[in-house]
Order: sequence, then structure tokens, then C-alpha cells
Amino acid sequence: MSRRNISKKRFPEADSLYNSYLVGLLITRILKSGKKTIAKNIVYQAFDIIKKKTNDDPLAVFERAIRNASPVVEVKARRVGGSTYQVPIEVSGFRATNLSLRWIIRYAHQRAGRSMAIKLANEIIDTANDIGNTIKKKEETHKMAEANKAFAHFRY
Repeated sequence: MSRRNISKKRFPEADSLYNSYLVGLLITRILKSGKKTIAKNIVYQAFDIIKKKTNDDPLAVFERAIRNASPVVEVKARRVGGSTYQVPIEVSGFRATNLSLRWIIRYAHQRAGRSMAIKLANEIIDTANDIGNTIKKKEETHKMAEANKAFAHFRY
């Protein structure tokens, strides 16, 4: 850990087709073994599928899905006086976006289907409509935070 320099957060640039920072983040998250072209193709194919299925702007559907999946609170383990407590903590906007992207991609991978583009498109559509595993994960996170509300005074 460096004492002198604080490293700056590096953000991926916006993608070329939709000129959206969120889509750039999604492409970076899907990336495997540095194959960015394949990741871009998967995302753009998924957006084409979304456009066909919903007859709506895929970027608007994707942004709605991110908004629906973003948690407000989460629990973090905090060690106090020899025991560990699950302490509810409010989530910053950047972390909420990252969590929602992580959950969407995880549950898209777990879906049954042929190609990742189809699975990703279906997961984004479901999340935008407030159904699916991603929304279930968000609600489960909120329930955990609600159950451990008594330990909120251990917040740091």
C-alpha cells in the first residue's frame, strides 16, 4: 500500500455505438481474457434482441434495468468487541451501479440458453420489468439490511 500517492479511479470510456458510459462498463464486465471485440459483439447483439422484443430503445431499457437492480443499502461484516456483526450501510451511487451490473451478468450466465447475448438480453428485460433473479438478489440484500438494523450504530 502506497503512503504517498493515492491512486485515481480509472473509468472505462464510453462505447462507440451508444456513446454511453454504462454500456462501456457492461462491456468491460463481460470481457474475458482481454477479448474486447467479442464482449462488444455480445452486448450489441443483446441490445438488438432487446430492441426486437420490446420495440423500445435498448439503452433506455438497460438504464431502467440498472436503476431497478441498484440496491440502496447492503450489509458489511464489522468486528466489534470479539464478535462479528452484519452492519447495514448505505450504498454509494457508483457502488450500486457496479453491484447491479455484477448481478445482471452473474444471473445472465446462470440462465439456460444458447448464446450469452440471448441470456443477457432476457436478464436485462426481466430486470427492467422488476422480475427475475437480479431483483430477487436486491430484495434479499434489503431484507438482510432490515433484519440487522439493530446494529446500525456500529456503522463506520
